[in-house]
Amino acid sequence: MEIDDMTPAEVRVWRAFPRGDDVDFRGPADEDPARGADWGPERTVRAAVLRALLLSAPQEDGETAALRLAGARITGVLDLKYGEVDHAVRLSDCSFENVPVLYGARLRQLNLRDSVLPGLDAATLRVDGVLRMSDCLFEGPVRLGGAQISGALFMDRAAVGEPPAGQAALQLNHVTVGDGLSAPGLRARGEVRLTGSSIAGTIDLSQARLEAGTGEVALDAETLTVEGDVLLRDVDVLGWIGLRGARVAGRLDLSYARLANPGSTALRASSCTVGELWLRRSPPMAGALNLRRAQLDVLFLEPDVVPEEVLLNSLVYTSLTPHEPAERRLAMLERDREGYVPHAYEQLTAAYRRIGDDDAARVVQLAKQRRRRGILPWYGRLWGYVQDAAVGYGFRPLRAAGWLVSLLVIGSLAYALHHPEPLKADEAPQFNPVFYTLDLLLPVISFGQEGAFAPTGGYQWLSYTLVLTGWILATTVVTGITRTVSRQ
Repeated sequence: MEIDDMTPAEVRVWRAFPRGDDVDFRGPADEDPARGADWGPERTVRAAVLRALLLSAPQEDGETAALRLAGARITGVLDLKYGEVDHAVRLSDCSFENVPVLYGARLRQLNLRDSVLPGLDAATLRVDGVLRMSDCLFEGPVRLGGAQISGALFMDRAAVGEPPAGQAALQLNHVTVGDGLSAPGLRARGEVRLTGSSIAGTIDLSQARLEAGTGEVALDAETLTVEGDVLLRDVDVLGWIGLRGARVAGRLDLSYARLANPGSTALRASSCTVGELWLRRSPPMAGALNLRRAQLDVLFLEPDVVPEEVLLNSLVYTSLTPHEPAERRLAMLERDREGYVPHAYEQLTAAYRRIGDDDAARVVQLAKQRRRRGILPWYGRLWGYVQDAAVGYGFRPLRAAGWLVSLLVIGSLAYALHHPEPLKADEAPQFNPVFYTLDLLLPVISFGQEGAFAPTGGYQWLSYTLVLTGWILATTVVTGITRTVSRQ
């Protein structure tokens, strides 16, 4: 392109490029790029001029060429499709008339900070350094699927408008970022897609506002791989978050988060592997929590955050914090959509045992047996009620002692007031109401009293009751001891 065909503003940009000088069209009032359509020709640069500059402009020996432009109105389509740009590019505080096309391009570094764009078409873009889009306003979708960024990706406080139907607002699927993805304060009216992406550092979406709509995908991060943390602190999300199959080496932090997807699932983190999952200091999710088949080293879960419906089957965690009474944790297990899930009770029991809280572990196991009782046939439920009342399924062994003492007192008083007749008067030992009652209650030990005396009438029925009760107590005690030994 000949310099004679350029406007004064374009000539200024052209001449500054070989030396990497700044060209700043902003006035003292620092105008809003959202009103860039009103800017005059004194600060208007055609996209075709920028394309020619980046792809074929002459350079000066001993100088480092770079495009550093601020406060310009860029007209036409900046088309760098499959192009290779070996210079740093900074187009900050600019107003773009059309969607830049960077599909398959390779850039050294790109900075669009504080600019306003109708969208961005940059799938499979390759950036050898940093891609910076902080404080940008995108009126349409941002397409970066398959991009490779050697450095970091910055989208702090960026805003992405509502995309056409069937498209994601922010497409970051299958991107590779050599450092972190920083996007605190991001605002997106539609789906943010991170499926299959690989981030070597940390993803920071703290204070983001993701508005996809009820029943829609707000953040799709299935099979995402992150070597650092995923920070979703203080986010507002309307729609559901999907993390199925994701791998997060550090912390997945949803502290202070407000998740809403009424009538469906708010957080789907099934089959994911996470170092630490933090769900704390937040209102209850408006929607279900799905952690099926997830593997967590640390689950930081406050009971008040748990929604009305959960899915916890095959969830595995090593540590559960903060330490809460078992009754507070059991409420979560009772909300499982699948009903009685034995594995969830075993995981909670194991978590309490790891920290030495055996009392809480027994409470959980007792609750498990009571929950299981509800799915048994009537005779199984009946026997369960007997075991529960007698010795708490073996987890309340002192109950058996209480029952035995009570029955011993009743039997001893009854037979002390009415001695049963001896079967053989000349051979019978001296009658002792206490040991006679013990003979009836204890099925294994014999004091020689039961076989020597024969009660009649109602006292005979009392003896039958004591024998039957003794067998029940003995059976339940043995069951409880067996369960305790098998756990150890």
